[in-house]
Amino acid sequence: MRAVRYHDHGGPEQLMVEDVDRPTPDDDEVLVKVRAASVNPVDTYFREGSYAPGGLPWIPGSDAAGVVTAVGDDVTEYDPGDRVVATALGNDRPGTCAEYVAVPTDRLARLPDRVGFAAAAAGALVGVTAWQSLVARCDLDPGERVLVHGGSGGVGHVAVQVAAAAGARVTTTARPAYHDDLADLGADDVLDYGRDDLADAIRETGQPDVILDHRLDDYLGLDCEVAAFRGRIAAIGNSDPEATFPNVPAHRGKALTVNHVSMFNTPDVARVLGRLAALLERGSLVPQVARTYDLAGVKDAQQAVLDDSFLGKLVVEP
Repeated sequence: MRAVRYHDHGGPEQLMVEDVDRPTPDDDEVLVKVRAASVNPVDTYFREGSYAPGGLPWIPGSDAAGVVTAVGDDVTEYDPGDRVVATALGNDRPGTCAEYVAVPTDRLARLPDRVGFAAAAAGALVGVTAWQSLVARCDLDPGERVLVHGGSGGVGHVAVQVAAAAGARVTTTARPAYHDDLADLGADDVLDYGRDDLADAIRETGQPDVILDHRLDDYLGLDCEVAAFRGRIAAIGNSDPEATFPNVPAHRGKALTVNHVSMFNTPDVARVLGRLAALLERGSLVPQVARTYDLAGVKDAQQAVLDDSFLGKLVVEP
């Protein structure tokens, strides 16, 4: 099969399309013909060496949607020809920027016929991250107010939809070019993240009970300032390794909880993917595909995911 691999850590120039052996599924795995994969910032962290992949050479990519072509000896719930979506790959096992990928059944779910492969791949990792953050870790209840920082991003635009589907009222931040799109996706209030009075504007929409923060080193102080009493913060990312509370006594008085979330630590990926597939099927979740690439374009996509502004996700179609 053809696959994208890197043999050494470094920049996007390390990514090469190569002919490699097609994987054989283990007893608890299925072999998936990849129809779509997506590109996430975490792919670049493994490639650069900030995170350690399973070994070198390595195939990047966490998400895949496609068709089962073979099953392991112990697999009874899937058959060749089934449409599926998978995530949580590309870290401890080879990834999805390839024509085929072997997937353990605990990282896999059925994909409804009406859901396109590109949309499914675009929503997998970010959908599990949003679900784990809002539902599993922050116990989001219907009617609560949610603040999603960076609503146009991969996680952000899906989190807006997951929160809205859960019955929450959603405030999000984004550059003005994306405000109408985010309102269409379910946001009740969309604010320019660059405004000088952002904290006041957030409070005017309603103090958030739950906050999803992708840049904790920039926004932790603001989160604590605007959060409701007993607010819950889901921390999914940062640019600087240090993030501190600027006023600990004031924030302690709100009895705030900060939950550090990683999709790769989700204990029940298959179950969450199944819930997301149900949202996809009924149209409550519509991941946005900003651009598509072939395997040769993965190096461009990995650069774009860090440098470019766009709504939604970048998708690879092998």
